[in-house]
Amino acid sequence: MSELDTKLNNEPGEEETITLGYYAEQAYLDYAVSVVKGRALPDVGDGQKPVQRRILYAMSEMGLRPGAKPVKSARVVGDVLGKYHPHGDQAAYDALVRMAQNFSLRYPLVDGQGNFGSRDGDGAAAMRYTEARLTPIAELLLDELDEGTVDFIPNYDGSQQEPQMLPARLPVMLLNGASGIAVGMATEIPSHNLREVAQACVMLLKQPKTSNEEIFSVIPGPDFSGGAQIISSQEDIAAIYSSGKGSLKARARWVFEEMARGQWQLVVTELPPGTSGQKVLEEIEEITNPKIKTGKKSLTADQQNNKAGMLAMLDAVRDESGKDAAVRLVFEPKSSRIDRDEFVTLLLAHTSMESSVPINLVCIGIDGRPRQRDLRTILEEWLVFRTDTVTRRSKYRLDKVLDRIHVLEGRMLVYLNIDEVIQTIRESDEPKAALMKRFTLSERQAEDILEMRLRQLAKLEGIKIEQELKDKQQEQLKLQDLLDNPNALKRLIIKEIEADAKKYGDDRRTVIEAAERAVIETKVIDEPVTVIVSEKGWLRSRQGHGHDINQFNFKSGDKLYAAYECRSTDTVIGMGDNGRVYSVAVANLPSARGDGQPITSMIDLESGTHIIHIIAGTENSRWLLAQANGLGFSARISDMSSRQKAGKQFITLEKGAILMRPVPLFDDSTYFAMLSVSGRFLVIDLKEVKQLSGGGRGTILMTLEKNDRLDQLIPVNEQGLTISGVYRNKQVDEILALGDLQEYIGKRARKGKLLDTRMKQAVLFPVI
Repeated sequence: MSELDTKLNNEPGEEETITLGYYAEQAYLDYAVSVVKGRALPDVGDGQKPVQRRILYAMSEMGLRPGAKPVKSARVVGDVLGKYHPHGDQAAYDALVRMAQNFSLRYPLVDGQGNFGSRDGDGAAAMRYTEARLTPIAELLLDELDEGTVDFIPNYDGSQQEPQMLPARLPVMLLNGASGIAVGMATEIPSHNLREVAQACVMLLKQPKTSNEEIFSVIPGPDFSGGAQIISSQEDIAAIYSSGKGSLKARARWVFEEMARGQWQLVVTELPPGTSGQKVLEEIEEITNPKIKTGKKSLTADQQNNKAGMLAMLDAVRDESGKDAAVRLVFEPKSSRIDRDEFVTLLLAHTSMESSVPINLVCIGIDGRPRQRDLRTILEEWLVFRTDTVTRRSKYRLDKVLDRIHVLEGRMLVYLNIDEVIQTIRESDEPKAALMKRFTLSERQAEDILEMRLRQLAKLEGIKIEQELKDKQQEQLKLQDLLDNPNALKRLIIKEIEADAKKYGDDRRTVIEAAERAVIETKVIDEPVTVIVSEKGWLRSRQGHGHDINQFNFKSGDKLYAAYECRSTDTVIGMGDNGRVYSVAVANLPSARGDGQPITSMIDLESGTHIIHIIAGTENSRWLLAQANGLGFSARISDMSSRQKAGKQFITLEKGAILMRPVPLFDDSTYFAMLSVSGRFLVIDLKEVKQLSGGGRGTILMTLEKNDRLDQLIPVNEQGLTISGVYRNKQVDEILALGDLQEYIGKRARKGKLLDTRMKQAVLFPVI
């Protein structure tokens, strides 16, 4: 009983009050533990969740072993609910269905008759139509159940007994995998090959200090029920197995079928887990007939490009999966002259025929606690469980043998003194007590003698008793040796694991072969271009450099923000007022013949935010990102780039802070000048500006007074800088050489000095 139950079940005279917060906390914890241990997570011992364990036990008790006549699934579900699992019938039936699906489990435990669904997402027929019985491999879990191997506990109402665990002869959790979501934790265990897992168990039994590398050489990776190919490297797989969490990359397998007159077609025969033929067809339909996204007026550039690319190569696709082939997707190219590798890459890049497979090795250990484990720990804990199971089985068998020897010794005594025994029985009113007293027998032996038939007193029966007694005594010695000698017990476990692997094992289905992820690479001609950015965020590009910016036209109410001379292979970065940055390839910008397109149509901008600054340049170009409150840092375009259209969070803005216009830091720049609104001027060494490749808040560049803020930022080279302003109603420019700036040069985070100039509306420019 929990602490909460104790407080709520006090005697009527006792007053105990608890806060609502305490009650809610305790109640939720009880619920969380119930979900974690009672529903969602498998046990490392038998690899089953409670509902699966109860289904297997109920079917075993109903006599539905392999070879038996199957019965209606509704009858099985009824037995499970009525005796062991008082939950919804559909939940129990769904669990039974999954245990029968060969595309869900690597080694199905239920032999289903009828429609049990398909990998395309088709549901199973109602439980009144389907039938079920156990598969032969289910014997790995149930065969030793009646030999004292596991503890039995009362069911939900105390009317029945159910096993707390099943005596698994192999680590079924690794063989079939598991998936579940609990409270605060989740599990995603992939399936593995039986022979490989058995070999790893034997290896650890023989050499407990076997290295992880040796284990991973035996179990190189998961073995999915649908085959497919794992393209992650062995190093990546080993890292996932060592940590217990990660993600593998898997892809479909295919063949090229040659047709008449030089034609060919691509036939996909295996798909990665979680992918179906129906899903692939839907993805291709979405690409070739795209729908306008919510909030957009037309198809995006990506949708148009993907549609054009797919229709240029793919002529037709059809699903020919059926009884003869579990998976058969046929793709016909537009022309036989299309490059086959490019055709495959296109399909892999745009569909789930190449996808990620999450791995999270969370389970309930032999200590009853749920946590994440690495592969080695799972194997070691299961071996501890199996050793305990075999030990309990040996003790149970030894007790049975000793009891039989005890009975046979009593029978042997009868056989040697048959006349006296008969006389004692005939002359005694209480023959049991008389036999016990006369021949020094136990009650068990006396009872057995009195129940013997006369035919068992024949001479031939005496020989049989003597032979059986001898055999049982030899069996006793063997069982006692198993219990006294750990090495003998270990040899027996190894022998049984190897026998089961030989009986139930099969070849690996999933190929492990490292490969690069499929990516559609758009070939871009590297040429000089000028990126034209308007103040309202409209983008366009014009070939070449050296254009007169006064010739650029804009929409009414809009004007030039910046013109960046760069290359067609460079990147445009848009910066949001929330510190998020977005990437757009220069090659994807529209031509300068029109007004261009707004950057918001090329990215997925977060609701309620706006793009306030736009820059463009090479990957290695370095930019200063500063806030008006004096904080800032430098970063490269490559640091800000992201493949996601939703961009990424990069600049941590202080509350109420304004992001200033980014400033390019040229290669010949050695210093950096800052001018505040109040006229304070500070020049610092660029080495003091912190470079943050991952973004962030930055450091204090210049300390400002309470109502002051940064106004201008400018890089300074060895030639100094230019000050432009109005003096005596005339526009004048003054160059300050580096020597003239010495009095303003200081350390980062200083307040600087008032700029000594007679100009009004002074503006800083670099010396070109």
